[in-house]
Amino acid sequence: MGFFDTIFGKKTPGRGGEEQDKRKKGPEWIPLTSEGQLDEIVQESASTAVIIFKHSTRCGISRMAYRNFESDWDTTVDGIKLYYLDLLAYRQVSNAVASRFGIAHESPQLLLLKDGKVVYHTSHGNITAQNVFQALER
Repeated sequence: MGFFDTIFGKKTPGRGGEEQDKRKKGPEWIPLTSEGQLDEIVQESASTAVIIFKHSTRCGISRMAYRNFESDWDTTVDGIKLYYLDLLAYRQVSNAVASRFGIAHESPQLLLLKDGKVVYHTSHGNITAQNVFQALER
């Protein structure tokens, strides 16, 4: 049984008797779908770090950056909220992000906010969980 647990992921009982998969899962994304959420994000960033990930669902480079970020994300890290912005579906929200925070739009793009300000931003192949963790240590 141990061999199969290693290959397929160990299952453990969860709430209500159902089983939960113990394999590493990616970050828990909060959909960013309205300009009004930007006020909430700024408020949240006063007490916790906030990430906005701007993703084009039709772009291979964006898809690669997204997958790499998710696979490298340390799910044990607490105190960081992650927002996901689908650029094709919510272009007006993307424009509002660029305008509000003074960061020129790129795709894919990651912004890290603390105390209502962007303290780190990057795009394309530089979007890595490791880079975010290093920026948080500054």
